[in-house]
Amino acid sequence: MTDVVDNEKGYNSGGSDSASQHVFERPKGLKGVYYHPLTQVCLLGLVCFMCPGLFNALNGLGGGGQVDNTTGANANAALYATFAASAFFAGSINNKLGSRTTLLIGTTGYALYIGSYLAINIHPNAKGFVIAAGAILGICAGLLWTAQGSLMMAYPTEDQKGKYIGVFWSIFNLGGVVGASVALGQNYHSTSNSVGNGTYIGFLVLTLIGVLIPLTMADPHKMIRTDGTKVTTPRHPSWKTEIYGLYLALKTDPMILLLFPMFFASNWFYTWQFNDYNGALFNIRARALNNLVYWIAQIIGSLAIGALLDQKRLTRRVRAFSGWTVLLLFVFLVHIWGYFYQKEYTRASVPPEAERLDIFGPGYTGKIFLYIFCGLLDAMWQTTAYWIMGAMSNDPAKLAHFAGFYKSIQSAGAAGCWRADAVKLPFMNIFLSTWTLLVAGLIFMLPMIHLRVKDHTDLEEEVLARMDDSGKVLPAEVVGEKQEKEK
Repeated sequence: MTDVVDNEKGYNSGGSDSASQHVFERPKGLKGVYYHPLTQVCLLGLVCFMCPGLFNALNGLGGGGQVDNTTGANANAALYATFAASAFFAGSINNKLGSRTTLLIGTTGYALYIGSYLAINIHPNAKGFVIAAGAILGICAGLLWTAQGSLMMAYPTEDQKGKYIGVFWSIFNLGGVVGASVALGQNYHSTSNSVGNGTYIGFLVLTLIGVLIPLTMADPHKMIRTDGTKVTTPRHPSWKTEIYGLYLALKTDPMILLLFPMFFASNWFYTWQFNDYNGALFNIRARALNNLVYWIAQIIGSLAIGALLDQKRLTRRVRAFSGWTVLLLFVFLVHIWGYFYQKEYTRASVPPEAERLDIFGPGYTGKIFLYIFCGLLDAMWQTTAYWIMGAMSNDPAKLAHFAGFYKSIQSAGAAGCWRADAVKLPFMNIFLSTWTLLVAGLIFMLPMIHLRVKDHTDLEEEVLARMDDSGKVLPAEVVGEKQEKEK
């Protein structure tokens, strides 16, 4: 993994003959392996494997594995409301504190949240604790996902971004696979509708391990990409300068606004998939098996779309349009299929005490295959969103703001949909709103791809990368000379 430096590639990590090209020598041996961008992205994946991955496995059971999913829905509403607020400013926090510290703080909320479900299993009157833990997790998650998005999009070269995002998403979703496997093993012989303490304890132990992983990661300012270009050294300016940087990220790249509908829709569909389909129709054994294949499908989906988005034979714009077309096809495939199931049941027809569909029940095979395609669509949607943002910049500071916007808008949508589920909005209403928002996200994304996505990003276009600690934007030539002195 100690790549030979390509002396023909510069800042833009993929090929422009910019005057600001500067190539650095990568470390050798074990140090070179440790400081390899792919190694660090794998470690980043492990952080999310242990924390958000297991959170997803728990959520994917429907209602956090509880019989009554109302508490889980309210906890998720609180979670995504605080997530939306914290993520919007998390880019500034990440750039001030540094990515490793931001990741470390972010992981702690996941352990608290999973522990709260163990508490409610032991003390049924602890519903308030679960909702409060959800609110705290929202703040922590905003920090974790912003730091994660910044590093994942900044470490690869421009022609590797699909691959790195796919690798990250695969490792992250292995958390869902492992968590779902634990839940399936613990509950395979159960025909009830909720999970036992052993499942929650297993999840909690793994999540606590994940809290420690950020301490083992490399400092971003020591990272050199595989083509010899250096990842922009993180600045630690005043809070005032960082907030100004957030404003500049929007002002100098307003096309990001056209991605906001896509961001808004990107977690909205979880409510229907997890609670109103998996949680509503299946017993705990079937829910656990559905959950397992869902996260396995995520791995396949992220690697497949990542490979498409990195096709070197195609221009980056053509790859972007190809990804858009795949998403459009999957949105209609999944939702036309899902509509034929959704029209057969309502909240009134599947009360909490009703007998649910088992893995050996009639019609189960078709329903689990729909869930597999839901997992494929989710992974492809998220991977494409990150890839599009990564196509707009290579600067970790700017990408931190973009990742913050993404998670903030995404979480605002999720909070609204989880709350709609908590107040018992009809399943069909939630299903149709999911379908509509996904299509709207694709429609708004289309002109952005045409107008904004280019084959390369040069230093001249990176306003935040050229901003000093006082907030002054320096000429590209001055920044280039500074990089040359650092060699």
